[in-house]
Amino acid sequence: MTLEEKIGQLNQYSDDWSATGPVTVDNAKATQIKNGQVGSLLNCIGVERTASWQKIAMQSRMKIPLLFGQDVIHGFKTTFPIPLAEACSWDLEAIKLSAQVAANEASASGIHWTFAPMVDIARDPRWGRVMEGAGEDTYLGSLIAKAKVEGFQGEKLGSTNSVMACAKHFAAYGAAIGGRDYNSVDMSERMLWETYLPPFKAAVDAGVATFMNSFNDINGVPATGNKYLQREILKGKWGFTGFVVSDWGSIGEMINHGNVKDGYEAALSAITAGSDMDMESRCYKNNLAKLVADNKVQVALIDDAVMRILLKKFELGLFDDPYRFCNPDRQQKALNNPEHTKIAREVASKSIVLLKNENHLLPLSKTTKTIAFIGPLVKAVKQNKGFWDVEVPGVDSNFIVSQWEGIENKIGSTAKLLYAKGCEIEGSNRAGFAEAVNIAKQADVVILSIGERRDLSGEAKSRSNINIPGVQEDLLKELLATGKPVVVLINAGRPLVFNYTADNAPAILYTWWLGSEAGNAIANVLFGDYNPSAKLPITFPRSVGQIPMYYNHFNTGRPAKNDDNHFNKSSYIDESIFPKYAFGYGLSYTTFAYSDLKIGSTKMSKKDQLQVSVTISNTGKYDGEEIVQLYLRDKVGSIIRPVKELKDFKKIHLKAGESKMISFVINVEKLSFYNQNLEWVAEPGEFELMIGASSEDIRLKAGFELVD
Repeated sequence: MTLEEKIGQLNQYSDDWSATGPVTVDNAKATQIKNGQVGSLLNCIGVERTASWQKIAMQSRMKIPLLFGQDVIHGFKTTFPIPLAEACSWDLEAIKLSAQVAANEASASGIHWTFAPMVDIARDPRWGRVMEGAGEDTYLGSLIAKAKVEGFQGEKLGSTNSVMACAKHFAAYGAAIGGRDYNSVDMSERMLWETYLPPFKAAVDAGVATFMNSFNDINGVPATGNKYLQREILKGKWGFTGFVVSDWGSIGEMINHGNVKDGYEAALSAITAGSDMDMESRCYKNNLAKLVADNKVQVALIDDAVMRILLKKFELGLFDDPYRFCNPDRQQKALNNPEHTKIAREVASKSIVLLKNENHLLPLSKTTKTIAFIGPLVKAVKQNKGFWDVEVPGVDSNFIVSQWEGIENKIGSTAKLLYAKGCEIEGSNRAGFAEAVNIAKQADVVILSIGERRDLSGEAKSRSNINIPGVQEDLLKELLATGKPVVVLINAGRPLVFNYTADNAPAILYTWWLGSEAGNAIANVLFGDYNPSAKLPITFPRSVGQIPMYYNHFNTGRPAKNDDNHFNKSSYIDESIFPKYAFGYGLSYTTFAYSDLKIGSTKMSKKDQLQVSVTISNTGKYDGEEIVQLYLRDKVGSIIRPVKELKDFKKIHLKAGESKMISFVINVEKLSFYNQNLEWVAEPGEFELMIGASSEDIRLKAGFELVD
């Protein structure tokens, strides 16, 4: 390969029909591809489109096939719940299965590579991209990262029903200051290693094919040009053999950071740091050859990047057959597979969180005579897909099940279903209130569907105000005044603040954005065909002023225990120390009792494994699932340890009246942390073991000691 052909493999362009970043006008894509100056395209969907570009690539001197990438974040045509919602299921097999379905449909449509999973730990719901990850916890996030990678990639790369996964954004993007997208990140090395890097390491261990840089700088160095992250950690200590792609334009954006002065220096910084592929900035295309000529960049650096990219093309089988992902018949079958619809409905049902259920208002009886379904999101269609959905060319929205349609499907002719919009999602217009109240008065029960627009969360969608928008809660006040029982559905891409609703509505389901089967899944839960089991993977604050708020915080010298004495706690004088809903929280239509905690020994050595068992009983009237959570606290350490840390969980199904004993194993890995020297150690001392239904609802405790 010539130097120019090598550099060509490091360039990724966006196709013309859609863009997921600032558009670079380029009318010579076809010529550049024919000349071997482009290695990959993104935003190119469908076998006809990808095949047409691949034919042009096959006219190049080396006939190196193109890679086609796409943001397949939570489904392709069949849309699954947004990742944060899916994380509420705590169901690793379901999460893996949803990624498998997405990979099946995407690969059948000519896609080789998805820019997912996003494994950023996020503790600030103001950050728009919180919807794209698994929440605030490192342990849960690491397990979900592994499940996603395995789901997307299948047993091995090259299978025509799988795609390459991409762990993003490397690193610490979720800790952007103030929750402002693209913002700086400033944290200690220990915090980086202990909280933010483990999900990326889990992705590497799962065999993830690619990584993507993050937009932020971290401790003053842009991630795209961060040699410590890419060369020392990722490709060095972790032995990552895949390749790293920049985020959209992030190589050129280092100029704006003030870390380099122009594209020439940006390309030098990025290639030296270990960024292998340039997404859309043109910095490599325009500057790498000159950098080599000027003896600023050794060809060996470029060779390493090219070999990493070519290896993935070989593993995908593209050199054997550049068109092996371009089968129209397979595309047609994959995009119309009824099994995919069934799986989407099941995953969506598992993602709905029951936040409140006074007087057992839910599940609704199927013999209810008249139901008023009110709110601006009742008949919305595309809203249910959430942000980062895929627009598949030639596919309309008929397959998306609205909430209204889902309830209609469920009740049939057994009940009368009345509708009023009431108000818009945003704005102050109350003109529809009177109609909504009149409709409510005619009904036996009211269902109110409110929330934020689907595009109020996602990339570049950070918000300083995360209250439920507009006058939607005012509409709830009017409906409650009728005296009718009201069930509230909250649709959102992030934790919202909704204190009035939380305190006054008798029943609340947090439905997030559930995807193309949203309506059917919501109906399944409302009428008890699925008993909700989801638990929150992120803390819900009472107010923006509490942010950041997360369960595994450190104690201070004046630890907060209640809201009474402000001199003996680290808190605000005008706000509670407690969240509105804690990490791990979620109700069921049944109840569960925890008993008979047994711990194998009160002492363990670093070579031992401590056996723990507990009995869980379904004490209610419905069959259901419980997510039993195990937390640990290192009581005294050389550095401060969190008040509790999730270290294991089990999701079990129990019939009404049934009891089961479940077991956990505590090993030295679960007791370890990074000390001041960034050494992964377990220090001898006392530990507290806690088992419960959430991080706040601890049912059973025990103590043990780690000895030398």
